[in-house]
Amino acid sequence: MLEARYPSYKNLDSYVDVERLRALDGYVRERLQRRLQVAKDLAFYTGPFLLDGRDPHLPGSRLVYLAQSKREQDYYDLDRTDLWHPTSDAEEFSELMDFIRTLPFEATGRMIIMYDDSGRAVSAHRDHDSTDLCHEFIWFRTNLDKPFYMLDPNSGEKLYVESHAAWFDTVNQYHGADGTDGLSFSIRVDGRFCAAFRREIPISADNPAAAPSLWAERDSQQLAHSDERRSLAS
Repeated sequence: MLEARYPSYKNLDSYVDVERLRALDGYVRERLQRRLQVAKDLAFYTGPFLLDGRDPHLPGSRLVYLAQSKREQDYYDLDRTDLWHPTSDAEEFSELMDFIRTLPFEATGRMIIMYDDSGRAVSAHRDHDSTDLCHEFIWFRTNLDKPFYMLDPNSGEKLYVESHAAWFDTVNQYHGADGTDGLSFSIRVDGRFCAAFRREIPISADNPAAAPSLWAERDSQQLAHSDERRSLAS
């Protein structure tokens, strides 16, 4: 029986155009550096589910909203695609928006850029505590500068994301980022995955939020079986 293991994330590099994404690095960086001069963007709030209650809820990162909800923002509405519409800031990042349209979504909801040049860490946190809710999103970045990790609170083990694009369980494990020198940033797009993409995802009736970790575990098992077959054949 397939069981989720933590910490874990599903590497999605094979589902995105990584070369096109990497080519956007200078484009996104230049626009974020301009925004730092006016400091008008909202501060990132981790939410109440911190691993360590002494850590800051406002770690220093800022957000660019590429889409805005028609009503007061509710975290449980991230995938309510009918509520979200592009912001004026989306025009400033039009080439990034063009890339987002190539991602395997049927429709998109919230879209944000998280950025920071302060060198501060992002406190380890969970996004919410509803295991029956699995947000469909893709987290991605144009470079690998941000030391972003998943964390097993029991062992303290950190698993750093090594890919440009990922999907991860935001409920049954914690995630955060170490501090780093200079500007670091990542993008998250929520919405509804397209049907072809959804067909590849293993689902748990008891714990839907674990879907990304179940997928990662299935990949791990398939790789292990493949290595075993090659070893027997040699």
